[in-house]
Amino acid sequence: MRLAVARPLTGRFYIVAALLVAGLQTLILGYIIQSRASILASGTEILLKTAPVDPRDFLRGDYVVLNYDISSIPVSTVTGGIPAEAGEQTLWVRLKRQPDGFWGIVESSFRELPAASDTVVLRSLPFYSYGPNDGETIRVEYGIERYYVPEGEGKPLEEARNEGVVSIAASVSSSGAAQIRSLVVNGKPAYEEPLY
Repeated sequence: MRLAVARPLTGRFYIVAALLVAGLQTLILGYIIQSRASILASGTEILLKTAPVDPRDFLRGDYVVLNYDISSIPVSTVTGGIPAEAGEQTLWVRLKRQPDGFWGIVESSFRELPAASDTVVLRSLPFYSYGPNDGETIRVEYGIERYYVPEGEGKPLEEARNEGVVSIAASVSSSGAAQIRSLVVNGKPAYEEPLY
């Protein structure tokens, strides 16, 4: 009876494995970039008022934390009721252009809202809801609450924030995902994202 002897792994095996891992990483990175670029290129553009705070991320440089008027959802705008059970939820928020050019809340729901003319539906990130006891407003985030700027340029944006002249232009996909297209100061784009 012959015993099978395991062959030692060769350099060829390691090269093939490294190529497979590199290829997989490239595909994942390509997907992330393409999905972001797709929203920027084909999403509906909206303008949002902000109230930023300007901290510093030591790994990535200066960034502006953005707080939006539409981040506090009045419970009175919720259609279909608030889920009775506490737990993780997603909120769909219908926005419509207001006379001042900014987009504001006209309706929200814990169920996906259908498309309607002259409106955009923005999908919140998952958040913890306490059920009907959430209070008068529900606080949500949309994934567009942080914007990186070149190092050393955060201070002028902080001053602009204090003057109330910072807003953002965002693109919203048909699925409700948003990406910041540009940071606007005094009505003019100060930083714009490339469309890749």
